Amino acid sequence: MNTIPDFKTYSFSVAKRFMQYVQINTQSNPFSQTIPSSAGQKTLGQLLVKELQTLGLQAEMDAYGYVYATLPSNQSHAVPVICFCAHMDTSPDCSGENVKPIVHANYQGQDIILPDDPTQVIRMTDFPELQQQIGNDIITASGTTLLGADDKSGIAIIMDALQYWMSHPDQPHGEIRILFTVDEEIGRGVDHVDLQKLAAHAAYTLDGETVGHIEIENFCADSIVVHLHGRSAHTGYAKDKMINAVKLAANLISSLPANMAPETTTGKQGFIHPLHIQGQAETTSLQFLIRHFEENGLIELENLLETLVKNIVQAYPGASYIWERHIQYRNMKYILDQHPQVVQYAEEAIHRAGLTPVYHPIRGGTDGARLSYMGLPCPNLFTGQHAFHSKREWISIQDMQKAVETIIHLAQIWTERTQKSADDA
Repeated sequence: MNTIPDFKTYSFSVAKRFMQYVQINTQSNPFSQTIPSSAGQKTLGQLLVKELQTLGLQAEMDAYGYVYATLPSNQSHAVPVICFCAHMDTSPDCSGENVKPIVHANYQGQDIILPDDPTQVIRMTDFPELQQQIGNDIITASGTTLLGADDKSGIAIIMDALQYWMSHPDQPHGEIRILFTVDEEIGRGVDHVDLQKLAAHAAYTLDGETVGHIEIENFCADSIVVHLHGRSAHTGYAKDKMINAVKLAANLISSLPANMAPETTTGKQGFIHPLHIQGQAETTSLQFLIRHFEENGLIELENLLETLVKNIVQAYPGASYIWERHIQYRNMKYILDQHPQVVQYAEEAIHRAGLTPVYHPIRGGTDGARLSYMGLPCPNLFTGQHAFHSKREWISIQDMQKAVETIIHLAQIWTERTQKSADDA
């Protein structure tokens, strides 16, 4: 017999947990060589281990800062192990130090002026999603930092679901693994994940945006580093001798197609993004992010960029270049299409939570994309976060609660489908 989850009498802990977690600075550092890249991630990890153990669960943090935990199955029949995953770090794009979360209760459509910097205003005209938040409780930061909903909302959602399962032992679920990762924002999120320790059949990251969204496709991504080599000479005697690599780099940047930039593309359009430049007259190095939803499209963009490089170098006899290609991640849809039930169960769980499932492509990447290619199919589910990586980041308490409901339904669906298969056999 199916047990319908009772949320009307449940006292959600997700908002309280979230507001505690965001006050710990876990901003990752792309220039650090440590694992994790910032000490605050382990500070949060240690707190989460204690909370998990207090709930009565087995939990540990390994040397890399990853947090693992296990909720034992309460079923008599075998149920595939599923994993829920979120990342502990916040983006280096905006300060995560001294975050002051603020609850704007019973939102009625007004502009939200952030008190520590009144120039930071959250307006419905800028965020049409706020039209669906009338009467809800909005959490923001104070105006000088990001909030950290990306992805501490995912952590809080998973923790609240665990509290629900522990306080409702009759709610059916199989064995559930928990994974909290580090350094996702700088592309290292699953570099050292122990898949044997997880031993999961499927996983779900809680790192998505609008309520009801399922994300099953993302960019294919490479990083290209171009080293432009010129020729140095004394500036007073440089005529017909110097080849200025800084100017080569400037010419390369100015030759990029204007309609292939992050700021001019949307949907499934790819882009070439100059991310970092460093050098001097003799040698200048540039890092580019290349993004496209199809791998063939990714290669076309890379070929275009290299053609531009060659044209510029050829215009300066004596100049040369070195090309480095670093594969980052690929579209998880290629993998998830081979495991349709993993996505179908998530869609049904969203329906059971009273929401309309919406498939939304990610113009970015997730831990789930890389996990999928490591053999663990892993779509991304909504948390309700908006305007991530910015001072105007916001989330509603009610959307987080709906995410808690969704993953509780999802665990139940896995048990039901497994029982039906056993009964049919």
